Amino acid sequence: MPELPEVETVKRGLLKLIIGRQVKSVSTDNSKSFPNAPADVNIFLKSARVTNVRRRAKVLLIDLTTDYSLMIHLKMTGQLVFIDKNVASGSWNMENGELPIASSQISIAANEVRFGAGHPNDSLVTDLPDKSTRVTIEFTDESNLYFNDQRKFGWMKLLPTAEVPNVDFMKKAGPEPLELDFSAKQFAERFKRRAKTSIKAALLDQSVIAGVGNIYADESLWGAKIHPLRLVGSLTSSEFDKLYKEVREVMNLAIEKGGSTNRNYVNAEGKKGSYMDFARVFRREGLECPRCGAEIIKFKAAGRGTHICPHCQVL
Repeated sequence: MPELPEVETVKRGLLKLIIGRQVKSVSTDNSKSFPNAPADVNIFLKSARVTNVRRRAKVLLIDLTTDYSLMIHLKMTGQLVFIDKNVASGSWNMENGELPIASSQISIAANEVRFGAGHPNDSLVTDLPDKSTRVTIEFTDESNLYFNDQRKFGWMKLLPTAEVPNVDFMKKAGPEPLELDFSAKQFAERFKRRAKTSIKAALLDQSVIAGVGNIYADESLWGAKIHPLRLVGSLTSSEFDKLYKEVREVMNLAIEKGGSTNRNYVNAEGKKGSYMDFARVFRREGLECPRCGAEIIKFKAAGRGTHICPHCQVL
């Protein structure tokens, strides 16, 4: 499933696209994908305007003028595809300003602008809705936001915005590692209760810190020269400082590059992310470590395929 950088990339793209748009209608073909009472949809989603698009950990939140929010989890094969067919060539005038049309950013055909996010199958470029479309949100200006999901694991839940922090997942999620006020000291403190756990398992625990998945755990540990099977309690203050720095640098670079190309993920502009072009260790088993030249190996740690340099990261 997408990791924090990928979901952050989607959030930033949708912020350019749907703020101020008013919902006209909603249709769905699957109650698991859209588990909401029809009465709530009629009262709190239809006719509402989008006020904000946020991210918490790996979950997207679309806030509405009704003080309700759509909580969205793409899971493994989910997509969000926005299509506006009422576009004049050369520019795109929106309520919150003008978004220049650039072929490198936006798919344009017959005055149609299309932004896609998620599993890169043909649904990103073909006519929608299609057989994978689970939810269609039509806006009053006739633009549409489609939620496609081949495997039906993802979902869109409508709930009061004030209740979002009380959702079990939200209550359990640790602090955001990229927040400006999240310090190295606070980072280290989050791991103290996991002293007898391997550092990789602790990094993947969303209740410790939110949003770090397998790719960025491996990359961060390599950058900090820490073996993933080291116990948390064995790390020094200096090593935690290095790991904190690496987590933030790796994830910020991934956001800048639009996320990873890992398996089936593309960013909010329908393009595959490019972070994997910059990966130092992940999926590079058998290749030379870019730091010391030793051969990168792969094994299982914390139940996940794990990549290290055995020379740089000593157990």
